[in-house]
Amino acid sequence: GRGGEVTGAWGSSAQLQFPTLHTWFAYGCLGVQIFFVISGFVICMSGWGRTLRSFFASRASRLLPSYWAAVVLVTAVFALPAVTYEAVSPSDALVNLTLLQQPLGADRVLGVCWTLWAEVRFYALFALCVVLPGATRQRVILFCAGWTLAAAIAQAAHEPLLDLVLMPEYAPFFVGGIGLYLVHRDRRDAYAWGIVGVSWLIGQHYAVAELWHAPGPQHFSYRSSAGIILVVTLGFLAVMAIALGWLNRANWSWLTVAGALTYPFYLVHEHLGWVAIRAYHQGLGIPSYATAALTVVTMLALAWLLNRYVEDRLAPRLRSALSRPREASPPSPPSSASAGTAGSAAVPR
Repeated sequence: GRGGEVTGAWGSSAQLQFPTLHTWFAYGCLGVQIFFVISGFVICMSGWGRTLRSFFASRASRLLPSYWAAVVLVTAVFALPAVTYEAVSPSDALVNLTLLQQPLGADRVLGVCWTLWAEVRFYALFALCVVLPGATRQRVILFCAGWTLAAAIAQAAHEPLLDLVLMPEYAPFFVGGIGLYLVHRDRRDAYAWGIVGVSWLIGQHYAVAELWHAPGPQHFSYRSSAGIILVVTLGFLAVMAIALGWLNRANWSWLTVAGALTYPFYLVHEHLGWVAIRAYHQGLGIPSYATAALTVVTMLALAWLLNRYVEDRLAPRLRSALSRPREASPPSPPSSASAGTAGSAAVPR
């Protein structure tokens, strides 16, 4: 569904490898926008009724263990002589462990981690405006309305700092997810439905503006504006179906496992996917379609290992360590001089 570095792994453009499928999979990049809608729903649910310490512990323990492992793993694999892709410098690799490599101008170890930078800014806004004072329906509605209006102003102002903080192109998707959580709490809430509707209207505008272009031979793929709007709409409808309880019967146990694998799969699938595609297709001569399927299976297996041996072991410990309140230091005994002064002061004259 895309060109770029993965072309080297295939040995030719994916447009030639998959002459029909690449036109459909070109819409796959919109999974990011849908993911942000899901994130808005989940973060509002996660932050409701939580203290700031608990919210931070929940987010850090969810993101960091697998992220750290993926950064180390990809750095190590790209350093192998047999791997032809260029590794980042040791200094930049260390900066990547902070999740702040993008604003600091360091090279990214994981190409997909730009979305985590958007997530971190969303967490900060939501934590300061909602979690810290305490989540209530009114406060969440004001947060959604305020962020939407501020993002529109930032777009009109063309001010880089405002764009950096308010993320106009992604705000409607986060806000739309929050609105859908309010719908989940009360499906008769007209304000919640209004938030969802306005967010969808603005979100599809940004998606079309970013991903649509006139057809031409210089482009890897062509997406129609109608197709982009349709995918964004289907993403909102999917989360809405969950919010309204239409999918409550889908409670099979394998869905829990599949959900647990989504994050580690996301972390490793791109760069290590290139390595796997090159090994299977060019190294072993496996046909294109079989290579694509085998690469997905390999990345899922790696994601399972990260979930089983990194997340399951480290996440609870990190959450517990960050959630534990700091113990107050015992008061130091007063010196004899201060004790005497205090004793004298306590004696009524």
